[in-house]
Amino acid sequence: MKDILGGCIIEAMTASTPDNKQVIEGFWAAMQTNDFKAAGEFLHDDYLLEWPQSGERIRGRARFVAINESYPSHGRWEFTVHHIIAEGDQVVSDVGVTDGVLIGRAITFSNVRDGRIIHQIEFWPDPFEAPAWRAEWVERT
Repeated sequence: MKDILGGCIIEAMTASTPDNKQVIEGFWAAMQTNDFKAAGEFLHDDYLLEWPQSGERIRGRARFVAINESYPSHGRWEFTVHHIIAEGDQVVSDVGVTDGVLIGRAITFSNVRDGRIIHQIEFWPDPFEAPAWRAEWVERT
């Protein structure tokens, strides 16, 4: 189905084609199950994950699954999606991650092609203690 809006042609997606935000929501839902092979099904054949802070790249679905299955943990991984923002083929997610002992937060920039995640750049910011000098202007969470 096509629609014309302001001179631009917009093609409506069919009910069987998830939009890019739904792809990322499905990916994080699969990660929550700790079935990393299921999460890998959301990845494109040419998938690439980049971790700039450590200078690492994970290329391909099989390596993504293997690194997640092999990642040391103190228990089951839990994923809490705080925000997902999508624009075109780019989707940004802000996700809390914990195994009950380790607590982290991932900011992930994903590119989706053909209904699958083809590229992700993921940042894992470390928490830090707020400096005392700015205490009079901030609220602590």
